[in-house]
Amino acid sequence: MTALRTFELPDSVSGTTVDRILGRQLVRTWETDGIFQVAATGEQDRTTGEALAASRRFFARSLPEKAKFVSDLTYSGYIASGEEVTAGEADYSEIFTVCPDVPLADTRVAEGWPCHGPVPWPDEDYRAAMKNYLHEVGEIGEKLLKLVALGLGADLDQLTRLTRNGWHHMRVLRFPARSATTERGIGAHTDYGLLVIAAQDDVGGLFIRPPVPGEPRNRNWLPEESTAGMYQDEEPWHFVEPEPRVFTVFPGDILQFLTGGRLLSTPHKVRLATRERYTLAYFHEPSFGATVRPLSSEDGDDEYIHYGTHFTNMFTRCYPDRVTTQRIHQEERLVTLDRLRARSLSG
Repeated sequence: MTALRTFELPDSVSGTTVDRILGRQLVRTWETDGIFQVAATGEQDRTTGEALAASRRFFARSLPEKAKFVSDLTYSGYIASGEEVTAGEADYSEIFTVCPDVPLADTRVAEGWPCHGPVPWPDEDYRAAMKNYLHEVGEIGEKLLKLVALGLGADLDQLTRLTRNGWHHMRVLRFPARSATTERGIGAHTDYGLLVIAAQDDVGGLFIRPPVPGEPRNRNWLPEESTAGMYQDEEPWHFVEPEPRVFTVFPGDILQFLTGGRLLSTPHKVRLATRERYTLAYFHEPSFGATVRPLSSEDGDDEYIHYGTHFTNMFTRCYPDRVTTQRIHQEERLVTLDRLRARSLSG
């Protein structure tokens, strides 16, 4: 693959002519390549390095110690290698997921909202490193959504209205070195959310599938149209060469839904390398209670995605045996979710 196109973001986005030109460039690049890069500032690069270093320290702990950091309220916490499955086959990645850190005293926790609760942080240093990183990439996410909205011909805040109090979260992934028996890291899939911003170390292993003219793409938000394993062994797949001081950015399923398929959710997969690899995959998301409708929808259209329901469905499906999923079902927390969705639709 030729080098990915890299963009420098402005200090702020206000809808100027320059902003609109940049927004159109971002949209066109996604339409042709499915991915682009954003240059990191010095502060962003420093914060990324600290988050990766803290993650290496955490994953170096023993398995019994890491396994303690699991919550029955939230999907934050440790995920062991092989616990996650794509298209019926185990993935070989260890993960620490960081969802919004909701205190036990929060009324949403008391009311039994699914997926809400404190992050089971292993220590204060890890918490601080992750929070600092989330702040930096969150600002990138807001700028990008404003630019992309302009590039699509929409209002400046058309997308960022959805992300106020967004359910932004992150998956910190460690991949082992490949073995004689497997080079599979993660199978082909698309990501369920709005916008993916990723940082990887210098090892490499990420492959993406660019848009192919005339090729059908499933609507992964529909259970009957999962993208898991789709085109796993069919070309073209492009290797994303690791570069220092950049973030890779691509659309998730919700952007595909919002744009009526103009921006396709980018399929990607990971192959194991000759040494272990670390990456930070950040998801810039709508608020948990947001109802997402296509940008072109008119009054009377009934097509929508309720984000909290979408997120919960994706995680309960992905982790059917996890203690969090068991508690959601045992305490009938999906009933609470149904009420939240009904309230969102009526409001």
